[in-house]
Amino acid sequence: MSALSAGGTVPRVLGSFLKARETGILIALVLIVVVATARNPSFLFSSDGYRDLLLTPSLLLLVAVGQAIVIITRNVDLSVGSVLGLTAYLTGRLFIDVPGIPSVAVFAAGILLGGVLGLINGALVAFAKVPALVITLGTLYAYRGINVMWTGSDRINASDLPADFRGLGTGQLLSVPILTILAVVVLVAAAWYLRNRRGGREFYAIGSDPAAAHLYGLKVTQRTLVAFVVSGALAGLAGVLYAARYGTVSSQAGSGWELQAIGAAVIGGVAISGGVGTLWGAAIGAFLLLTINRALPILGIEDFWQRAVVGALILGAIVLDRLLALRQSRRLLEAKDTE
Repeated sequence: MSALSAGGTVPRVLGSFLKARETGILIALVLIVVVATARNPSFLFSSDGYRDLLLTPSLLLLVAVGQAIVIITRNVDLSVGSVLGLTAYLTGRLFIDVPGIPSVAVFAAGILLGGVLGLINGALVAFAKVPALVITLGTLYAYRGINVMWTGSDRINASDLPADFRGLGTGQLLSVPILTILAVVVLVAAAWYLRNRRGGREFYAIGSDPAAAHLYGLKVTQRTLVAFVVSGALAGLAGVLYAARYGTVSSQAGSGWELQAIGAAVIGGVAISGGVGTLWGAAIGAFLLLTINRALPILGIEDFWQRAVVGALILGAIVLDRLLALRQSRRLLEAKDTE
């Protein structure tokens, strides 16, 4: 009986994997790596190529995971790039102004600042009942303005940061970059929570139909606040790691990251209308987005077309989400008619 059960389980699991939206994105990522490597073997088969393939998307992965959680609740957070920039500069200032400060305290400060900024976003959205797009567009400029005012013409240099902290940005463990390991740990924990815990499932319920979720008794306001706090905290963590990775931090650190994070989530199958998608998809989307940016110049494609390809991917993902939603609606209507 157990053998028969196992024999039936494997095809089901394989079928579910092949039907998953994330599988198509993963296949596209693999194909891009294969084609780019065939054109230039150093793209993958070199110490720097393999390392960059894993390391470069790691920070975007963190921001995209937080962004995906917010989008699942039918909101959006446009301020994450500014939050990243603020926390990156805070990281450098702490090491300069508080000599000998432990790196753990710096991480805590960056995550805390990001969480507070996310809480401001969430509170304005939840209590003022203003669309998140409008609120976070405002805080994007507000947080960036604070950063520019604070930074001025100054910037953080690698020499201002302790060597052990900078080592986090370049170090490896069993040939895997430390930043990638940290990003994957966060991804696994967040994905597990959304899939297996009631609070995580409520994010999807709220995004599917906020009014119905409220009538059902779900804590819509609380979950909205949590989603924005998590997004801000992960952007804060990414800001600290940004300083470790690049060493140099100016007032423009993190500019444009909000659009990349949204693009990664949408490309990875997180519906912009909320209630659909996985954090795994957003993570694969982050890797796909930055791998494309790195691979296309190797394939001899000009910068204009590089941006066009990314735009086409985002548009294609949105159209596919719409088609899938319409298909699901037709199935529900047909099932209702047959009852």
